[in-house]
Amino acid sequence: MQVLVRDNNIDQAMRVLKKKMQREGIFRELRQRKHYEKPSERKTREKAEAIRRNRKAARKQMQREGLLPMPKPKPKLPGRGRPGAGSGTGTGGARF
Repeated sequence: MQVLVRDNNIDQAMRVLKKKMQREGIFRELRQRKHYEKPSERKTREKAEAIRRNRKAARKQMQREGLLPMPKPKPKLPGRGRPGAGSGTGTGGARF
């Protein structure tokens, strides 16, 4: 895994690295490897994960086909996201 550091901006490079590691599942694997897991427990966990994945995929497929109602959209909370982005009601000044 490689991350480029631009203009000696270590903070940004660290954020990018953490995001890449999160996407790859490295943090999850580290947590699992902290303690020994018996092979039988591993099989049970992996089987449960596969069942969960299959159920989620089937539920999404049924929603696409119209057999199940689509999930309700989550309400947008004010004050989230980047400062200055959004509805234009921030302190960015008037735009004409």
